[in-house]
Amino acid sequence: MNIQAWEEISREIAFQKYSRKIEKVMFRLPDGKETDFYIKKEGPATAILALTKDQQVILVKQFRPGPKEILNEMPGGYIDAGESPEQAAERELLEETGYKGKSTLVNEALDCAYSTMRRYCVVITDCEKVSEQKLESTEFAEVVLMSLPDFRMLLQSGKMTDLEAGYICLDYLKLL
Repeated sequence: MNIQAWEEISREIAFQKYSRKIEKVMFRLPDGKETDFYIKKEGPATAILALTKDQQVILVKQFRPGPKEILNEMPGGYIDAGESPEQAAERELLEETGYKGKSTLVNEALDCAYSTMRRYCVVITDCEKVSEQKLESTEFAEVVLMSLPDFRMLLQSGKMTDLEAGYICLDYLKLL
């Protein structure tokens, strides 16, 4: 079978609140049938594997409304207009944790098959605490330092929302 891109027929916003949008997109499939898909319209974001000078992973412990669980997650967030992925990662790390270090863009990952988000995987090394957290009004988060072996176990547990970024960054650092 020769797989080909589908023809987009129309696109409209089905729902919007805050920075989140769901679009109803009509496609013509290769067999000529038309059908709709609901796509999360999301901008680019970063996911950060941040390591202290003594190789502790810096995570953020927070409640996540989708799975309704408290999770230890990699810092990250949306990339603002005019920011590079590295600049966004440095800003997000500082805001969420108070840590600062040296950033390297590693790769990008697709969020899911029904999202427009591109998640840029950034490694920030030699991190030092330079300030307190500066969280947004809807953020309630605690900084957690975790050993690399424990972080690998956390990834293996599947109890994170940015697993692919964790593996991509560890692979880049040759720490898998």
